[in-house]
Order: sequence, then C-alpha cells, then structure tokens
Amino acid sequence: MIYWLDLFGTMVFAVSGALAAGRKNLDLFGVLVLAVVTAIGGGTLRDVTLGATPVFWITDPIYLWVASIAGLITIYLARHEFLHRRFLPIADALGLATFCVIGAERALAFGVNPAIAVLMGVMTGVFGGMLRDVLCGEVPLVLRREIYATAALLGASVTVVLGMVLPGTALATWLGLLCAVTLRLAAIRWNLSLPLFVHQPRG
Repeated sequence: MIYWLDLFGTMVFAVSGALAAGRKNLDLFGVLVLAVVTAIGGGTLRDVTLGATPVFWITDPIYLWVASIAGLITIYLARHEFLHRRFLPIADALGLATFCVIGAERALAFGVNPAIAVLMGVMTGVFGGMLRDVLCGEVPLVLRREIYATAALLGASVTVVLGMVLPGTALATWLGLLCAVTLRLAAIRWNLSLPLFVHQPRG
C-alpha cells in the first residue's frame, strides 16, 4: 500500500509541476524538468539526509517514468482544456499530504527518533514544491502566509503518533493523509493563514 501511495504522490506532484510550468509558458523540456523535480525532490532530500543511498528513484526508476508520463499527459489534458489550471492547488495539496505521510513512515522504518521522523515527513512534503516555485521564479508557498508546511506537520505528526500507539495498522497512514489534505484544502478554500510577524522599529 505504501509503495502505491508513494507512486500516487509522485504522479500528483508531477502534475502540479507541469501545470506550474504551463503557467510560466515553458517549453516541453522545461515541463518535464519541473514535473520530475517536483515529484522526486522531497524524497531525494529525505533519503540523502537519512543516508538511505542510493536514493529511491535510482534503485527504482519507475518513479522517473511515472513523473515524466504524468507531466506529458498533463500537457495534453491542459491543452485540450480537460484539466484547468485551478487543479494546481488541489494536485499540490494531494502531493503534500501523501509525501508527508510517506516521508514520516520511511523515516520511522529507518529507526530514527519520532521527532526526526516528523521532520523528515515535513521535508518530504514541502521540498519538491519549494524547488518548483524557485525554478518558476516565485516565492515558495512554504514561506508565504498560506498554511502549507503546517498541514504537512499535522499529517506527519498524526502518522507518527498513531503509528506508535497502533503499530502494524494502516489507520495511521490514512488518518495522517486525511488530516494533512483537509487542512491544506481548508486553507485554500477559506484563505486561512498563520499570524504574520511584522516588525517596525521605532524611529
């Protein structure tokens, strides 16, 4: 289940990368680069940080194929107006939720401290989107007012805590994913955000 969930996250993050490339009017190569980088960026950083080398897409190249094919299909669907650009935040939310859960579970399987597993989950969820936004010349979502990393933090935390309380069940995975995607979509729908830090020195 985890493997197929990971491939699903790869697909939807690749879609979000391809849609972002289309918004910037990039060529075919640019679309593929953005799709692949968005899809594998977070997992790559996680594996390198944990010392799990070679990283996952080298040992199992199907991740590259899934990301590339998803990017190409996105081009076709978007050009024929089967896929609206408004799908970008939805695809991004699904990818964020999936990867924060996958990242946390992989870190736990690697034997790290639960707090580090949560951090790895957040890192897996947000880093691919950060690379996408930077390559598009935009301020990454994780640094804006929107609730983004907080959703990944919630999903990873629920996964880790429930995984410790109820080991060997899929409940932690699905509840973690549900919490993350619900919070992220709610933030998009109702424009929820964390308080801003505004510092205005006197004088």
